[in-house]
Amino acid sequence: MSELPRLTLVLGGARSGKSHYAEELLMRAPPSWTYVATAEAFDDEMRDRIAHHRARRDERWQTLDAPLALAATIPTLERPSLIDCLTLWLSNTMLAGRDVEAETGALLAALAEAPAPLIAVSNEVGLGLVPETPLGRAFRDAQGRLNQKVAAAADRVVFMAAGLPLILK
Repeated sequence: MSELPRLTLVLGGARSGKSHYAEELLMRAPPSWTYVATAEAFDDEMRDRIAHHRARRDERWQTLDAPLALAATIPTLERPSLIDCLTLWLSNTMLAGRDVEAETGALLAALAEAPAPLIAVSNEVGLGLVPETPLGRAFRDAQGRLNQKVAAAADRVVFMAAGLPLILK
């Protein structure tokens, strides 16, 4: 597949192969590509994760950091791009005390008007245990709603399990 759909959502659990699959999928389009990173390195473990992801990408990739300003970043993307990931963006949004519904609405509007093909990565968090804390449950619920809305807007949805893609849509 050399031509990417307008919007692809890649879902899966932790360490399911989402990011690697999404990168390989995006690289089927002619270079160059943009990697929109939503992670913030607050500790050594997260710095190591970010470094590992960056090491997989060569000079054909441009990296943009958008831990909170994702909706504002999307209209600037002029080449096929990967957003990694919606889960971290949502947690950043919640921890910053922002209005999740308003931010989600702005994100969906930006995705609908994106000037280039996008692949968005997101965690499927609804298959595990019920979180113990109110914040954990609120996050799980918000992530489930976000995934549903992005999946509805997407042209293609892929679920990753054990490194294997399952095309849902």
